[in-house]
Amino acid sequence: MIKIGIIGCGGIAFGKHLPNLKLLDDVELVAFCDLDVERATKAKDEYGTPDARVYTDYLDLLAEPLDVVHVLTPNNTHATITIAALDHKKHVMCEKPMAKYASEAREMIAAAKRNDKKLTVGYQNRFRSDSMFLKKIAQENQLGHIYLGKAKAIRRRAVPTWGVFLDEEAQGGGPLIDIGTHALDLTLWMMNNYKPKYAVGTTYHELSQTPDAANAWGSWDPTQFTVEDSAFGFVVMENGATIILESSWALNTLDVGEAKTSLYGTKMGADMEQGLRLNGEEYGALYQKNIDFEIGGVDFYDSKGTEPGYLEARAWIDAITMDTPPVVDPYEALIVTEILEAIYTSASTGKPVYFEEDTQ
Repeated sequence: MIKIGIIGCGGIAFGKHLPNLKLLDDVELVAFCDLDVERATKAKDEYGTPDARVYTDYLDLLAEPLDVVHVLTPNNTHATITIAALDHKKHVMCEKPMAKYASEAREMIAAAKRNDKKLTVGYQNRFRSDSMFLKKIAQENQLGHIYLGKAKAIRRRAVPTWGVFLDEEAQGGGPLIDIGTHALDLTLWMMNNYKPKYAVGTTYHELSQTPDAANAWGSWDPTQFTVEDSAFGFVVMENGATIILESSWALNTLDVGEAKTSLYGTKMGADMEQGLRLNGEEYGALYQKNIDFEIGGVDFYDSKGTEPGYLEARAWIDAITMDTPPVVDPYEALIVTEILEAIYTSASTGKPVYFEEDTQ
């Protein structure tokens, strides 16, 4: 049995990690930590073993004989807690984004290497049916050379008003680092291109100061909204490919969609705008294929085993028990963080940000 400790018992813990880990028959949730002892106790009562323990100090949890730790805390604590967990000889699943700053992400990778422990980051959208299908045809070179990718994370009015989402110090940013990170991860993964050359970015605070605004989770407090409401990036890769990244929590648009990628290759194109669509030219004519993932026909089938959160949890534990690389390589997550940081830096300076030449 793999013994797991949870650090951070907030929304992402209850929404993704805890219910999916509970479905695995080869893990035990034996320790829970949160600054709010009531939240940690609630997590223990609902998902823990009968003798599971509760902590308010993560260092006390790390002193326990655990195999794995999930770090599900605000972004500005990811690196500190993850490095401590790795130095305590635990494998670590860190929720996205990997870190607030790229320098911290590099330190996390160094800690994993020196302790010979596995480190991964929570990009569960890779495990969606459309994502896995598109990755397969990209790996088979059916799209040809992918020279343009678009990463889309656009909400019309869905600003998260709980926790520390609106706090720049705690989170490092708004929609770009929160949901843009998922779209960028998908796009880089599909393109299998982790060598950025330079990035240009813009961030906006145009709607954040609107009082009594329409919003999916109730109007936000403009005085607390210290992060951007939308951000956009233009990234050129070392091989000349381009990535365009769009993200927003609040934007006057009807063209919405989260964790979506569009790919433009020499043989075929693909997008996730209306399901997964493939397009190209064949025998002198243009074609479009819509991929159907609704097999249907088995009313009694329990589909919980195909949910992205479950597949992410299953793959992560399998990587530990089988000693194989995790699906989300920490180096790939580092590149995501480097690009996000470059977009923020470009937005604040008004200048492009050039990356050091990749030596990986």
